[in-house]
Amino acid sequence: MAAGFFRAEMSVLSSTLARTHSLPFRKTLTAAFGSRIAMQRNPSPRTRRSRVAAFSSSSPSHSRDSPLPGLEDVFVGYLFGRKKATEVAHVVWEKVIQKGDMVIDATCGNGNDTLAMLKMVTDDSDGCGGCVYALDIQKDAIDSTSALLDQTLGSKEKERVKLFNMCHSKMEEIVPENSSVRMVAFNLGYLPGGDKSLITVSSSTLSALKATERVLMPGGLISLVVYIGHPGGREELEVVEAFGSGLPVSDWVCCKLQMLNRPLAPVLVFMFKREK
Repeated sequence: MAAGFFRAEMSVLSSTLARTHSLPFRKTLTAAFGSRIAMQRNPSPRTRRSRVAAFSSSSPSHSRDSPLPGLEDVFVGYLFGRKKATEVAHVVWEKVIQKGDMVIDATCGNGNDTLAMLKMVTDDSDGCGGCVYALDIQKDAIDSTSALLDQTLGSKEKERVKLFNMCHSKMEEIVPENSSVRMVAFNLGYLPGGDKSLITVSSSTLSALKATERVLMPGGLISLVVYIGHPGGREELEVVEAFGSGLPVSDWVCCKLQMLNRPLAPVLVFMFKREK
């Protein structure tokens, strides 16, 4: 059952990601993933393995010729409780973000996502113009992010990150006019290690999502990890779900990943803006 569910989810996700890429990539993706499914449906009768073992990241057949390297591994790990929601998000980002892109960390928290994004948009070349705009309404979060960047990056690298102590709903105020934003990411809830009474709220998050819809480029991604174990968390998730459900199918592909028997586990939501 778990293996069948995973194959279905991966098929949907692979199809979704393919829609944001070129036609040659889609053909390669379809052919590669189709052959993977065919192999899984027709295993050698001489090879007997448990279902979990068959899909473990250590299995050679699991990683060979994968159409989206790394994505399958992390989804299997998430499915069996070995990977965090944020790890899944990061691998999905890697399939969308390109060197030189502008991306927004709308709730930078302690800076881990900001740092991950920076590595995805920049390289060692001087001509790479990638940058990260990192926002948080809490000054403690901005200070934590700045400290992490100071510990990890050189001065030139840190110049690629712009920090703003402001609400995520006001992101349009700091994005340069006519800019192309590839991705906006949200971690909704409270600051890890901070005051748990200070949380993101439904009204400002809805405003932030509407702003994101306006600034995001075709082929871009809205990524959300929604924490629901605190008062107001489920209401905020409902707002996110309603927003995604209302986006036109002609322009957007939206999906949600949620654990059924872990009611307080964070919920992953991805909204892909189709290329024209």
